[in-house]
Amino acid sequence: MNATTHPTLAPLVTHWIDGKEVQGHGPHVAVYNPSLGREARQVTLATADEVHAAIASAAAAFPAWARTPALRRARVMFKFKDLLDQHAKIIASIISAEHGKTLSDAEGEVTRGLEVVEFACGAPHLLKGEFSDNVGTGLDSFSLRQPLGVVAGITPFNFPAMVPMWMFPVALVAGNTFILKPSERDPSTAIYLARLLKEAGLPDGVFNVVQGDKLAVDTLLESPAVSAVSFVGSTPIARYIHSQGTAHGKRVQALGGAKNHAIVMPDADMGAAMEAIVGAAYGSAGERCMAISVAIAVGDATADELITRLKARVPQLKIASSETPGADMGPLVTQAHKNKVVGYIDAGVAEGATLVLDGRGFSVAGHEEGFFLGATLFDHVTPQMKIYKEEIFGPVLCVVRVPDFASAVKLINSHEFANGTAVFTRSGEVARKFVQDIEVGMVGVNVPLPVPMAFHSFGGWRNSLFGDHHAYGQEGIRFYTRLKTVTQRWPETDSVKAEFVMPTMK
Repeated sequence: MNATTHPTLAPLVTHWIDGKEVQGHGPHVAVYNPSLGREARQVTLATADEVHAAIASAAAAFPAWARTPALRRARVMFKFKDLLDQHAKIIASIISAEHGKTLSDAEGEVTRGLEVVEFACGAPHLLKGEFSDNVGTGLDSFSLRQPLGVVAGITPFNFPAMVPMWMFPVALVAGNTFILKPSERDPSTAIYLARLLKEAGLPDGVFNVVQGDKLAVDTLLESPAVSAVSFVGSTPIARYIHSQGTAHGKRVQALGGAKNHAIVMPDADMGAAMEAIVGAAYGSAGERCMAISVAIAVGDATADELITRLKARVPQLKIASSETPGADMGPLVTQAHKNKVVGYIDAGVAEGATLVLDGRGFSVAGHEEGFFLGATLFDHVTPQMKIYKEEIFGPVLCVVRVPDFASAVKLINSHEFANGTAVFTRSGEVARKFVQDIEVGMVGVNVPLPVPMAFHSFGGWRNSLFGDHHAYGQEGIRFYTRLKTVTQRWPETDSVKAEFVMPTMK
């Protein structure tokens, strides 16, 4: 592949099984160009037999891959990293064409995914166990981290490169084989990544892609050959994945929905806070699980100033087709999703929130059929409203007014979702208390999108995460391996006699 030219996107997106593209025999569904609002290509959904073929390929490849030294597995990932560097702009253009996010945003997504690949290149160190000699007379003890086997990743439409790369680099360097089930809304990125992995030297069968819907998901969940499943998506589906996967004896890591709040204190740098919130609320058209969708203004004076600034700033956003240079926001992913977000705006108006900026009816000249929605802003939102309680996943920001910091913390801690949150303040005392008291998995202080770096781990609390492990980082290593502890003795003579009591070190 030539990294300097745009690849020709195939009219039919296929599966990747045993190191090659497989067309499959399942039904075809449309993949859209969101900026144009029309079908761009189709994707083949996998049949149960095709999913089982991918599982069989991964199972056959596992023994040899698991025995491959961690250093050699890491070298494949190093080559993959180099290829990602070379092909980053092409991958971003594929993401932008099928998802609708701007090119600059798509490039940022690829970069964040690549950072996890860089972390995974440290596999020889990350997989080291512990050793204690002479725990008893002539007795040594040590631990090993060993791979699980065939593992699967089920990933969402909003990050077709980054979220899969939260999963498979760590899983692969740990010695597992991997099956990726990407979203059928933007499926081409997964096949491109599969080609790069093969070019990097990954053996056939170690990484597979099955395009599909619920049939493919259920087949993965029910197969006894699949040892673990990672998922990122909505909370109802995360709960389903977790319950079904664990019922079938699998280890499950299921990341669900979010309703991320940002507290704006009276002492905050209001200009900086407003700009941070605008980017976090409307970037990627709000289709991020870490988007700030609620700004909690402490005090009416704070709220009034924030609304005044937002009312002036938000209309300046450049909303355009995804490939337009300098665009701040592109379209939503599908017409159905746009309709869902419009339904939330309608509900907010009906429930009595103050609609400050209305994104309904927005269109882009020359792209009138595109799935565009303007940036929307509500004030006087209350916790009883649907637009506050539920994840909208669109360019809608709700401002909630509270009298004091304690009320803001209580509000956040009472929400069913606990993925990410932030506070904007100049007070170290407030910031420290926020970090200590807030019951949310990822916390920002004057940082609107507190997405952890690759060497930390990503995950929320409460209904934002089902399972015991967060994604990537050291938590990812723990999820994709199991601990084995060995106690061994090499007796000097044959005089060892049987012991019938619990061994002790007396």
